[in-house]
Amino acid sequence: MPSPPKRRLDKRLSAQFVRNAGTGFYSDGHGLSLRVDPSGARRWVQRLVIRGRPRWLGLGGYPLVSLAEARQAAFANRKLARAGGDPLEERRRERRIPTFEEAAGHVLALHRPGWRNAKHAAQWEASLRDYAFPHIGHLAVADVTTADVLRILTLVWHDKPETARRVRQRISAVMKWAVAQGHRSDNPAGDAIGKALPRHQTTARHMQALPHREVAGAIAAVRASKAWWATKAAFEFLVLTAARSGEVRRATWREIDIDVAAWTVPAERMKANTEHRVPLSRRAIEILNQARVTGDGHELVFPSMRGKVLSDMTLSKLVKEQGIAAVPHGFRSSFRDWAAEQTGARHDVIEACLAHSVRNPTVAAYARSDLFERRRRLMDDWAEYLAGERAKVVPLRR
Repeated sequence: MPSPPKRRLDKRLSAQFVRNAGTGFYSDGHGLSLRVDPSGARRWVQRLVIRGRPRWLGLGGYPLVSLAEARQAAFANRKLARAGGDPLEERRRERRIPTFEEAAGHVLALHRPGWRNAKHAAQWEASLRDYAFPHIGHLAVADVTTADVLRILTLVWHDKPETARRVRQRISAVMKWAVAQGHRSDNPAGDAIGKALPRHQTTARHMQALPHREVAGAIAAVRASKAWWATKAAFEFLVLTAARSGEVRRATWREIDIDVAAWTVPAERMKANTEHRVPLSRRAIEILNQARVTGDGHELVFPSMRGKVLSDMTLSKLVKEQGIAAVPHGFRSSFRDWAAEQTGARHDVIEACLAHSVRNPTVAAYARSDLFERRRRLMDDWAEYLAGERAKVVPLRR
């Protein structure tokens, strides 16, 4: 009895199915598949073994490339691969695919205008230059594999976990650009590699901070130091306003309104990228009046000895030299602990003093006020508390 005819393994899809298929991955034949994204976008991909290596080729999106055209291209590619050729090389002859290093340059140029400081761009570029370029910089972005990325990350995964995490993110950004440009169909630094890498044993790292009872002692120690006047003034102003270091160091007189006792920090200097008004206590105003006279008309409120912005290490070095067991950013935590433990201030008022964003979108939609007057009373109480504590200074921890 003759055996039943074998089912054809190619041409599994139909034009109607391609048109209506939901999210998923559907095979047709000769390695050709239709990939339908949750957004509804449809594109053709083909899996081939090219010179002993499995590879994925993008054949274009539907309906720009029809089912018949995708089948024709897939058949030609498979025929060429079986003869020992490389369809990717043929494609590169028609349209040059950039190397990973060239693609990284495009991505950096694309994102640089949106980054708020040049330091971030320099770090982004340096991490790829030091860890990725030596291994894959010369490869076309279409040739970079998950194994290549895994090899790069494995070198630093345990010794420098934070560096490895950032390198992976930046390689992934370059690969997403390559996918968007049609140079490849997948991201070799995406989810698949995450499952191949071992987990880090992570512990929360908090900024060193003083108990609020010791903050007055820190201010007294800084005042008695031989540091530059603007450095000492900036430190105390930072503590009184519970502001971030960069916000204080780059403060200009245009942002200060002595008459209403307010300092308006522009959005570009704020972490949340939103303008922030800071109420100024009587002691904060005294510091500003002293700085106005001592600064001799300088645009910056707290200029360095060379008349420039104080460096980000200046305040850190100051507190370290005085034996203060904290970092500048930690005084925000000292303020928060004091406000929570020693006052009846509402949580949202404390968070507004620290310029923290409201994460709940529903709550944020109704949070129209910046609670300025409530914050003013709280910051005045903070200044008075520090003044009172200064009379009974607690020895600093060493």
